[in-house]
Amino acid sequence: MDRRTFLKLSSASAVLAGFPVPGLTKTLPKGRIAVLFLEGGLDGLAAVPPIGDPMLSRMRRNLVASKPLKVNPFFALHPNLKVFAQLLGRNQAAVFHATNLPYTRRSHFEGQRIAQTGDPSGAETMTGWLGRAMDQAGIAGRALTLDTPLLIRGTTDIDSFYPASLLGSQDPDGALLALIAEGHDGLTARTFAKLHEKAMASESLPRVRDPEGLALATGRAMRDPEGPRVTMIRIPEFDTHANQGTDIGLHPELIGLIDRVIARFREGLGPVWNETVLLTLTEFGRTVRENGSAGTDHGYGSAGLLAGGLISRAGVITNWPGLAEADLWEGRDLLSTLDYRSVCAACIEAALGLDHDVIADQVFFAPKLRRVTPYIFG
Repeated sequence: MDRRTFLKLSSASAVLAGFPVPGLTKTLPKGRIAVLFLEGGLDGLAAVPPIGDPMLSRMRRNLVASKPLKVNPFFALHPNLKVFAQLLGRNQAAVFHATNLPYTRRSHFEGQRIAQTGDPSGAETMTGWLGRAMDQAGIAGRALTLDTPLLIRGTTDIDSFYPASLLGSQDPDGALLALIAEGHDGLTARTFAKLHEKAMASESLPRVRDPEGLALATGRAMRDPEGPRVTMIRIPEFDTHANQGTDIGLHPELIGLIDRVIARFREGLGPVWNETVLLTLTEFGRTVRENGSAGTDHGYGSAGLLAGGLISRAGVITNWPGLAEADLWEGRDLLSTLDYRSVCAACIEAALGLDHDVIADQVFFAPKLRRVTPYIFG
């Protein structure tokens, strides 16, 4: 089995949320927000290598791509990020580097939970930062999902519904749709019918579960004026402890998958791309040094990729700490010099129209959270 086939068969998933609900939904925000949850730890030094830092090649002789796409004299992109590079050239993409959530213990379970809750001090927090943002924007209510992810759970109950891949479900009769809609208002039935038609019945869009197909399906759903305002697409397998690869290998292929997901999501959105921002989310980065198995281990700082028509200022934004021994976190990891929750807050502000102070206090429980919106959204 080649890597592309393996990744298509991996356990990717997507969720759509923020459907308008009569009696609950306030005036709908114009923007839309998408989160690519990269489980396992994105290697930010592989995705966005600091080619101007002389320590990069010394620390990672076998992990630097041979033909990186130069962004400026100091930073480049992995060659598999071709679409992202084009968007960067159009002022529709940006990178925050040397960043991460304020979490340093390197546990997948803890890190992924904090990435979704946005609360590093609250292991018992039962809501996610995007769910709380939806509460504040007045668009919480319904989600298209089998099991609502922690990221979009808010204090307002979310009514979930999900089109199962059951034999005969591609052409359900009216009675089945009526049963699904029973107990709900007419919008649920209409929304389900639209999603069923667009994401399940169309010959050009089969019922897929691979990340690229999910990105196209969610983009098409979010294009609808009465459709969802929020989506999360989960891409696993970034935990590459061995044989990580440079030009080819699992991590480079996953970086290319991010690029293809962005391209398909943009295709699905059509003109609504101009009202959308997409950001990556990962629990931690990877070690600066390659290990003895030609891979990397759990680290700290990473890179966040942003794309979308809402972005107006492209570039790599960072307070670069350096890769010299004395500059590393605990002598092994890229130091995070920016709380990534600031980036998430900027995306919420741009897409959902909330005030930064409200986001900082009510969404992330961090009133002093830095505002970085002007760096990318003008």
